[in-house]
Amino acid sequence: MKDAGGAGTALTTGGTGGAAGGTGARGVNDDGSARGYAAGRTLPLAVEIVRQFRRRRTMVMFGLLLALPWVLVIAFKIGVRSGGPGGSSLRISDLATEGGLNFAAFALSVSASFLLVVAVALFCGDTVASEAGWSSLRYLLAAPIPRDRLLRQKLVVALGYSAAAVVCLPVMALLAGTLAFGWHDVRVPGTGETIAALDVLPRFGVVIGYVLVSQLVVAALAFLLSVGTDSPLGAVGGAVGLVIVSTILQAVDALGSLREFLPTFWNTAWLDALAPEPDFGGMVKGVAVSVTYAAVLTAFAFRRFRRRDVVS
Repeated sequence: MKDAGGAGTALTTGGTGGAAGGTGARGVNDDGSARGYAAGRTLPLAVEIVRQFRRRRTMVMFGLLLALPWVLVIAFKIGVRSGGPGGSSLRISDLATEGGLNFAAFALSVSASFLLVVAVALFCGDTVASEAGWSSLRYLLAAPIPRDRLLRQKLVVALGYSAAAVVCLPVMALLAGTLAFGWHDVRVPGTGETIAALDVLPRFGVVIGYVLVSQLVVAALAFLLSVGTDSPLGAVGGAVGLVIVSTILQAVDALGSLREFLPTFWNTAWLDALAPEPDFGGMVKGVAVSVTYAAVLTAFAFRRFRRRDVVS
């Protein structure tokens, strides 16, 4: 019995024709597929979106991301500030209460290196591996859904949820920070210079987009690991482990310029976009590195899944 990922053929069932149903060749097309079957209509995106939305891990992760900014607001409200805002070397945490945009930048800086990585790895690493773990993957392919289409639909939905996760945290942080600390001009970490909030707001949108693109490496690796295992925890953990190892390696000065090819080296380049004189050079390099890694890893994922034995 072939699934739909081999030569593109479909299973014929007794209910739709075939020799077993006694209707001969009248129930099948010339290519052997059942009459009325259209590969392009299998596993619609809307169905996969609903399936993934109903997962408990989706609810928990989005609940955590939306609650974190308010937890940080409470922490700043009840905490005791050390040092004043007039210091000569201000950290981004020292300026978090200076206004909504400052608070959103702080929330993004403390979450992008781990929490958002876990969220993206969870959505992209769990999507195929969980189906294999539940033994439902073979039945999806026997539906029949072509392998490339199944993988593409799952990847699109996983990336959609990942993008929503990356966007919802800074947007909620901007809302929470504005309500808690007001809407004021942005103060730049390090120098304390002031920039008009309306001038920074478009740049902050660019920052969110850059953080989203920088997470593509995590998404692609998690997806590659997901198509080769039936353990979602292994796929998610492998992607998070990559970020940890890359972060450790970029601290090794002996590597010199080779560190620029590490997937996490340019992750904080978005801070340059919030400077009085924005510099997007590091962000351009970061996008190039991230997109290249993501394209290669995604291609390997599709190649591996085409040859995978989903029955054993």
